[in-house]
Amino acid sequence: MSEKTVNFGNNIVLPAIGQGTWYMGEKASQRRQEVDALRAGIERGLTLIDTAEMYADGGAEKVVGEAIKGLRDEVFLVSKVYPWNAGGHKGIAACEASLRRLGTEYIDLYLLHWRGNYALDETVRLMETLQQQGKIGRWGVSNLDFADMQELWQVPGGQVCAANQVLYHLASRGIEYDLLPWCQQQSMPVMAYCPLAQAGRLRSGLFNHPVVNAIAQEYQITAAQVLLAWVISHRGVVAIPKASSIKHVEENAGAQGISLSAEALKQLDAAFPAPEQKTALDMV
Repeated sequence: MSEKTVNFGNNIVLPAIGQGTWYMGEKASQRRQEVDALRAGIERGLTLIDTAEMYADGGAEKVVGEAIKGLRDEVFLVSKVYPWNAGGHKGIAACEASLRRLGTEYIDLYLLHWRGNYALDETVRLMETLQQQGKIGRWGVSNLDFADMQELWQVPGGQVCAANQVLYHLASRGIEYDLLPWCQQQSMPVMAYCPLAQAGRLRSGLFNHPVVNAIAQEYQITAAQVLLAWVISHRGVVAIPKASSIKHVEENAGAQGISLSAEALKQLDAAFPAPEQKTALDMV
């Protein structure tokens, strides 16, 4: 089966599954394993790596920096700026600090982590400045809902936004009501964080759900691969599951070539229906 890709524009086409790094860099004892997992992912074609200055207070960026040594040209690097750093000199300093931790001269895609202290026009001006300085290739947003995106679109330069990263998985489908269709209409990639749901009861419920397991059995794949294949079955969506072990990386990479049948998608839709009215944007 052919592996799914997503078009980020300007001749950049990336695999529909990337690598997330939330909770990486928190324990020195796990550093080697995390670096090895990321490198294994790159070897298997998972070349989009997502991180943030927030993750382990920059610790995750350091892990990524170590993992991409000698491989920088092979990866598409995404990082995120805190809302309280998303403007003016603070924004430039924050980006430069991320660059140092990542050991690179530029970030391919730099995202506003969520809305906060700075007005959107100030953040757009920051992003434009960082682009002019060659510190970032393109910029986008994270955790912005439909109304936020309409507001951004009215800001001069706002329509250059290259992606929106939001929570999205089989049990959290609120973006399908208005945000996802609008992003698809704009040909703007949506990056799905926590595509396997967070740890805990919800994740356990997904992994142990009889419909998910029946489809996994039918396709001879894992429940996680069913969930990832479902996420990337949506046009323009990139899933960024965390991969802290080589085993998980292999599992994630394997999901890229899985196409679920219309019948399988229908069964999942019946088990986890999308909301029929507007719901608040899920965030974790």
